[in-house]
Amino acid sequence: MASSAGNFIPTTQVWDVSAIRNIDVTKPEFKELLVRMYQNLNTMTLTLNNKESSFYDVQETVKGQSFFASQATSNTTTSRPEGRQVFNKVINFGALPNTATKTIAHGIDIKRGFIFTRIYGTATMQATATPSNFSAIPLPYSTPVLADNIALYVDATTVGITTGADWSAWTTTYIVLEYLKA
Repeated sequence: MASSAGNFIPTTQVWDVSAIRNIDVTKPEFKELLVRMYQNLNTMTLTLNNKESSFYDVQETVKGQSFFASQATSNTTTSRPEGRQVFNKVINFGALPNTATKTIAHGIDIKRGFIFTRIYGTATMQATATPSNFSAIPLPYSTPVLADNIALYVDATTVGITTGADWSAWTTTYIVLEYLKA
């Protein structure tokens, strides 16, 4: 099985640009030039479409990732089945709870076959008087002190965070949901 280390657009010239100025549009060389230009444009398009990128918004956004085709939806007549598009949405969660569970509606219409690929976030305690008061933690958060752990979960309608200690000083929390639709 072949492995691809990434998508790269060649930087070498695909055609002789010095001949473009003097080319006769009625000759086969012009047709060859057009074919090479279209091939080059196609390579750029495929590379850009396979590039992972993202726009983090509170509205659902196409992530720019592609997961392997679902066995239920793959088309066996093609040599390479189409990948499934990944969507993402950011939840502005506000402050972490004080030894409690807090939930916020995510507003995603979850249907049968819906799959989350990643659920993650960050909570930030803003510096008050000096920058030395600044602190940020990843979510979910794991520590040897059991009470300090922070659980992060998603259900059909909400995003939830459960804390075993007072984390309410971390007032800015963003949760990123990445998912595949059925």
